[in-house]
Amino acid sequence: MAEVDELLRINNLKTHFYTEKGVVPAVDGVDITVSRGKVIGLVGESGCGKSITALSIMGLVEMPPGRIVDGEINFDGRNILKLAKQEMYKLRGNEISMIFQEPMTSLNPVITVGKQVAEAIRLHQNLNAGEAKKIVLDMLDMVGIPEPERRYNSYPHQLSGGLRQRVMIAMALCCRPKLLIADEPTTALDVTIEAQILSLMKELQKQINTSIIMITHNLGVVAEICDDVYVMYAGKIVETTDVFELFEKPLHPYTNGLMNSIPKINSSKEDTRLYNIKGMVPNLLYLPRGCRFSPRCEEAMDICRELEPELYEAGSGHYVRCFKYCK
Repeated sequence: MAEVDELLRINNLKTHFYTEKGVVPAVDGVDITVSRGKVIGLVGESGCGKSITALSIMGLVEMPPGRIVDGEINFDGRNILKLAKQEMYKLRGNEISMIFQEPMTSLNPVITVGKQVAEAIRLHQNLNAGEAKKIVLDMLDMVGIPEPERRYNSYPHQLSGGLRQRVMIAMALCCRPKLLIADEPTTALDVTIEAQILSLMKELQKQINTSIIMITHNLGVVAEICDDVYVMYAGKIVETTDVFELFEKPLHPYTNGLMNSIPKINSSKEDTRLYNIKGMVPNLLYLPRGCRFSPRCEEAMDICRELEPELYEAGSGHYVRCFKYCK
C-alpha cells in the first residue's frame, strides 16, 4: 500500500557542477520520498543543495556546467531523468510546478500578470484565450487576490510583494499539478503576509490534493505546514523523520543546532544571546575528511574526522547520518 501512495521517489541523486577549479558535488546521493497529498520540508542553511535538488526534479539544471551524474527521479511511476526534452516540457508546469524564491525576478516585467498565468494554461491545455482568461480569473480569486479582473491587467511592478507571490502560486497551481515545489516562497515577505501565504498554501493543498516540497531554512514554516522533514547539509540528507518526531526528538547535532537557533519567547534576561552554529557550510570543492559537519560539531569523535557516516535508522522511520546512532 505504501508504494501505491508514493508520488515521487528520489534515489541516490547526484548533481555535480564542473568548474575550472574542480567538481562541485552540490547534491551528493540524496534520497527523498514524497507521498500523495503530503507536504515535505527540505531544510538547511544556504548552500546545502536544497534548490539544486528542486531544479534537478524540474529538469532545470543548467548544463553545462551542471550535470546529473547518477540516480533516479521516479515521478508517478516514470523515471523522469530518462524522458525526452519534449516529454519533460509537457510534464513541467503541468504535473510538476515550482514557486520560485523571488517573484519579482520570476515574473516578466513587460507582460501583464494575467497573460503570464494564462500562458501557462494555454501551453498545457487546448483552450482558447477566453477560456484561459476565465480560469485565470478563478485562480486569482482562489488565491485571495482582490479585484481579479483589474489585477489581470496589472504589471508585476504595480503589485505588492504579497500579491506577486500569490500570482506565482496561481501560476503554479493553474494546471492543478500533482507536485508543487515551493522554494523559499515567503523569504521576501513580512511575517503577516507570510502567515497568509502559508495558510493559503495549506488550504489549496487540501482542495486539490497536491503534494508539496517546501524548501526553507525557517523551522517555523516547517512546523506550520509540513508532514515529514528532510534536513540537508553540504549536499547530503543528515536526518529525516516526521515533523512531530523532529521537533520532539532532534538527533543530529546539526538539527539540534538549527533548533537551538530559534529565538525563544520565554528565555531569561541573562540568556538574551541567540545560539549560532560555529563556522560555515564547507566549500564543496574542499570538503572536510570524514563527516561533513565534523569541523562545526561540538560532539565530534575521532571516527567522525576519518570516516563518513551512513544514514542509520535510530527509530521507526527516523534516520540520522551520525556515528552516535551506528548500531
